[in-house]
Amino acid sequence: MSGTLEGSIVVAERQEEMPAPKRHRRERTDEWAKIQQWTLWPEQELYEQIRPLVLFHETAGERAKEIDVPSRTLARKADEFEQYGMQSLFASEEHGGARESSKTLPPEIRRLIIDLHAEHPTMSWREIAEICYIRYARRPDHKSVKHIATSGPPPTRKTRRYQPWHEISDPAERKLAVVRLHSEGWSVTSIAEYLQCTRHTIYDTLERWAEEGVRGLDAKPPGRKGPRKVTLKIRNEIRKLQKNPLLGEYRVHTALLRMGIEVSPATCGRIMAANRQLYGLEKPKRQPRAKLEMPFKASRRHEYWSCDIRYIEEHLLPDPRPVYVITVFENFSRSILASAISMTQTQWDFLAVLDFRYSTLWGTGSFGDRWRWSVLFQRRSATL
Repeated sequence: MSGTLEGSIVVAERQEEMPAPKRHRRERTDEWAKIQQWTLWPEQELYEQIRPLVLFHETAGERAKEIDVPSRTLARKADEFEQYGMQSLFASEEHGGARESSKTLPPEIRRLIIDLHAEHPTMSWREIAEICYIRYARRPDHKSVKHIATSGPPPTRKTRRYQPWHEISDPAERKLAVVRLHSEGWSVTSIAEYLQCTRHTIYDTLERWAEEGVRGLDAKPPGRKGPRKVTLKIRNEIRKLQKNPLLGEYRVHTALLRMGIEVSPATCGRIMAANRQLYGLEKPKRQPRAKLEMPFKASRRHEYWSCDIRYIEEHLLPDPRPVYVITVFENFSRSILASAISMTQTQWDFLAVLDFRYSTLWGTGSFGDRWRWSVLFQRRSATL
C-alpha cells in the first residue's frame, strides 16, 4: 500500500514538471481564409491550394471558386506536383529559374534594370527579368523588377544607345543594332517600338542574319536567283505592238501568246508604261459607251413581273434528286409575289406558281381587286 502511494506521488510530481505544449490546438476547418492565415511559408500555402486536387481529385474549377485562384494555375501546379513531387513547390532551375528578391540582387543587375526601364519605358517587367537572366544567369522576380525600376536611384545612362531606324544613315549599322538588341534578349515588339519601325522589318533583318550572317547586313537585297524572263527582244516586240493606241495590256498579252511568247498581262502593262514614258507613246483611250437602260424597268407597281430560277443540288427534301426553286418578283418594289419548288422548269411549272399567287389573292380583297388580279393573271399567262 505504501509503495503504491509513493508511486502516485512521483507521477504527480513529474506531470507538474512537464512543459506546456508549444502549439495551441485548433479546430479543423475548410475555410480558406483561416488556412491561409495559419500557413507559415509560401510553399505550404501552395500545397494547401492543390491538396484537394491531389488527394480527393477535385476539379480545378471547383477549387478555384473556393480560394479565388485561377483554375489554370491550380491545374498546372497539380500536374507539376504529380510529376516532380515536393520539389515542384519550390522555385528551381527546372521550373523557370530561381526567382530572387530585390534584396538579394547584386548592384550590376539593379543598374541594368533601371537603365532598361529608362531607355524603353514600355518594356514589360518580365521581359526585363529575362534580359537579366540572359546576361547574368540570374532571373529576378517581375515584382522585384518593378520595385527596383520605380523606386531605385536615377539611371546611369542618359541617352539612347541607338537612334531610330530612319535616322541611322548606314544600313549595316541599322541592322546590326537589331541583331545586338535581339541577342541581349529584347523581343521583336520591343525592338520595333524602340527603333520606331515595323515588326516586319525586324523579322526580315533577323531572317537575313540567320541565313546569310554578316552578308545579311548589306543594304542590297539578294540578287535574282534565276534568269530574267523578259528580254530585250520581248520588250522590243511589245514596243512594236504598242504603236497601235487601241491595244491595251490584255490585247498585247494575247498577241504575244500567238507569237509563242508567254508574258503575264501585268508584266505587259509595266513594260508599256515604261515605253510610254521613254518614247512618248499614247495611252489607249477607252471608247465612250452609252449607258444602257435596265430592261423591263417598271415605273409603277405590277407593271412587269420577273422570274428567278435557282438550281439546288443539295437539300433536305425526301427525294434526293436536284430541284428548281421558281420565284416570281414584282419589278417595281422587287418584292416576292410567289415561290415554289419544282422538279422541272417547264411552262406549266411557271403557270403553277402564278396560279398559286392568283388563288392566294382570290380569297382576299374586294370584288374589284379580284377582277383586276384575274385580268392581270390572264395577261401574264399569255406573255409566258
